[in-house]
Amino acid sequence: MSSALFEYLLRLGDNTLILSHRVSEWCGLAPVLEEDIALANTALDLIGQTQMWLGLAGEVEGKGRDADALAFRRDVWGFRNLLLLERPNGDFGKTMMRQFLFDAFNVVNLGYLIKSSDPRIAAIAEKASKEAAYHLERSGDTVIGLGDGTEESHRRMQDALDELWPYVGEMFASDTVDAEMVAAGVAPDPQTLRKEWNEITVRYLTEATLTVPDGTFAHKGGKTGVQHTEHLGHLLTSMQWLQRAYPDASW
Repeated sequence: MSSALFEYLLRLGDNTLILSHRVSEWCGLAPVLEEDIALANTALDLIGQTQMWLGLAGEVEGKGRDADALAFRRDVWGFRNLLLLERPNGDFGKTMMRQFLFDAFNVVNLGYLIKSSDPRIAAIAEKASKEAAYHLERSGDTVIGLGDGTEESHRRMQDALDELWPYVGEMFASDTVDAEMVAAGVAPDPQTLRKEWNEITVRYLTEATLTVPDGTFAHKGGKTGVQHTEHLGHLLTSMQWLQRAYPDASW
């Protein structure tokens, strides 16, 4: 079970790690100062969650790797994040739509992880759930404001939803790792989260006057595929260059 647990924790940690770095790219570039500060704070919250998930993953692995080693010393093939989260930022509307779609999932998933049979996971989920709830409130309100705003903002938000929607299904696809976590009472089956996620997202998207797209979903496994290596490779170049240039540097 330890290898599956390690894999599962990597998924949780990589999701928040990759999204935090994408969000941090807005630092100094957001439309207004308030949004610049809010995005920076969101990125910091996600980094904090990353430290907890990857830190626990390192303990479970038992090979002496801590959160930093797992974040900075894996190559692109070693990451397990959702494809949605490594997508380029695009405009502000696209960034907030990506954030909203993940925030809704994170809130639902953490709600179940609080009841995990593993007390370490339950404790992390309890702490992270408070931040996730605030993130969802903020991103959801922003989606509503822009979706039900001007003709231009509505068009951009609909375009963002249409572009990102094909990546949504990966959140709810299950594999052998998930099956093992479910059997041990560690985590919920991702497929069972879809109903609650739908209820949250449809409520916000309806108020935003946006149309939920039809279409197929991406498969589970952001760790493989051309799109993953292309986008994540560029992201890791900026995220890991210092550690790669100066291994074990201290300050």
